[in-house]
Amino acid sequence: MTLQFFGHSAFLIELDGKKLLFDPFIKGNPVNSDLDLKSITADYVLLTHGHGDHTGDTLEIIQNCGARLISNYEIFNHFNAFGIHGYGLNIGGELKLDFCTIKLVTAVHSSSLPDGSYGGNPVGFVIWNSESCFYVSGDTALTLDMKLIPMTCPTLNFAILCIGDLFTMGYKDAAIAADFIQCKKIIGCHYDTFPPIVIDKEKVLHYFQTKDLELILPRIGEVIDI
Repeated sequence: MTLQFFGHSAFLIELDGKKLLFDPFIKGNPVNSDLDLKSITADYVLLTHGHGDHTGDTLEIIQNCGARLISNYEIFNHFNAFGIHGYGLNIGGELKLDFCTIKLVTAVHSSSLPDGSYGGNPVGFVIWNSESCFYVSGDTALTLDMKLIPMTCPTLNFAILCIGDLFTMGYKDAAIAADFIQCKKIIGCHYDTFPPIVIDKEKVLHYFQTKDLELILPRIGEVIDI
């Protein structure tokens, strides 16, 4: 499995030959706005909630590459009106595809679409197949519902957690979240994009080390093997 980071909360994960693109906010990202969207191909685009710094370039990317959309029911319906196809779920639901299972889980945040319409409940994703399982938190506060993940899903190999604070949980809460989800390999996201969420990377990495946790902060564009 490989993971490529596009900045903010945008990741491209290749799982069993399929490409999953999460929260593709590219052109509006001040630290990654020069990336050519036509260079990004995906089989599925997954949206955690409706805010513009997550839905950003969804429509253009899907129109370019023909990906299917996976999100909550309200966000799916919003994009379906533009001719986009895929799946609209709700929290607790599982989508069984030929290469994996995708479960929508709770995220504590807000959600409205860029046009001001209702974005439904924000979500996270737990995705697994016979070889691996991972969690993408989306934008969320620390919540006790995270403890349900190891009770209802396979053991996590890694998790992508927001760590930037102010709009989401900060790094100390993310370390608690890692304990709740029983996962020691964490990839950080939703930090350094804008001045209010810039973090002290050395301080944050050290803090995770003191908690016996591995924190990975990939460079924009970097591809890593998981």
